[in-house]
Amino acid sequence: MTIRTSHRIALIPGDGIGIPVLEAAMAVAEAAAPGLLEPTGFPWSCEHYLQTGRMMPEDGIETLRGFDAIFLGAVGWPAKVPDAVSLHGLLLPIRKAFVQYANIRPHRLLPGVEGPLRKDGFDILCIRENTEGEYSGAGGRVHQGTGDEVAVETAIFTRTGVERILRFGFEQAMGRRRKLASVTKSNAQKYSMVFWDEVTRDLALEFPEVEVSHYHVDAIAARMVMAPETLDVVVASNLFGDILTDLGAAIQGGLGFAASANIDPTRKGPSMFEPVHGSAPDIADQGIANPIAAIWSLVMMLDHLGEPAVAARIMAAVEATTARGIGTVPGRDSTDQITAAVLAALEEQE
Repeated sequence: MTIRTSHRIALIPGDGIGIPVLEAAMAVAEAAAPGLLEPTGFPWSCEHYLQTGRMMPEDGIETLRGFDAIFLGAVGWPAKVPDAVSLHGLLLPIRKAFVQYANIRPHRLLPGVEGPLRKDGFDILCIRENTEGEYSGAGGRVHQGTGDEVAVETAIFTRTGVERILRFGFEQAMGRRRKLASVTKSNAQKYSMVFWDEVTRDLALEFPEVEVSHYHVDAIAARMVMAPETLDVVVASNLFGDILTDLGAAIQGGLGFAASANIDPTRKGPSMFEPVHGSAPDIADQGIANPIAAIWSLVMMLDHLGEPAVAARIMAAVEATTARGIGTVPGRDSTDQITAAVLAALEEQE
């Protein structure tokens, strides 16, 4: 008999639809492997900010440090708290404190899902640098409110940061179709992006089995629309990766299928997993949020925790659900209906 050890999971449902989709994912996790995940919930959110003046407590990072993984629902409620406050008060500090430098997002059509391109057969793994680059927060504003006002935002690219995200991308490509697309805008940004290109070429010498392509960000955006099947692993900076992964979500049928992982490949700290559809305040109380992105993020978390068999069972149940047409059209099926269908598909595997 295999003795299974439970994994301590920090649950941060957050705001809006983050709450019901995380509940749905955890129900699926418990059905697939009872007791495998040991969750502890934290109410950190925009509502928490309004009550306390902080998105999370001062010792929040230290509190999270003892967990095996972090499972996040969604953060943000712009009508109550500016996005810059919620983002810099919770999500970005977690990513940076635990050096979750690899943001991973899979893009493929699930069975039964028809994307806007009306084509399938693509399987793209986007890897976004997650801790520096254009989102480093370096800069400032002077002479505010005057005609001479100046705003400066400086992107920070370190050799350590660029090399480690590209190396991670090459390693992922080795386990897939051995194709890597490196994304820059080096024709316009002659320092940071030329530097990125140089590091890519240096690392390519260590991975001769991998076919490397260099794209400007606008060109690869067009390729993701016109010929997504030609792409395998795509590696990009923080800003470019942010934009391209939302494009990837669009071609795979929408943000309801957009799963992600914020990984520390060294495993020195907990990694964080989250659907990236946001809190969606416009539908937060309607019960129609698609939980598939959260469940897919759960699958990624289980893989990371060394539970590939459980992860595979859950992913198979999701694919069986969408193959039946459930959860494939935004707003048609309720959160509860989609969750129930995934749970039923799990039972059918028994």
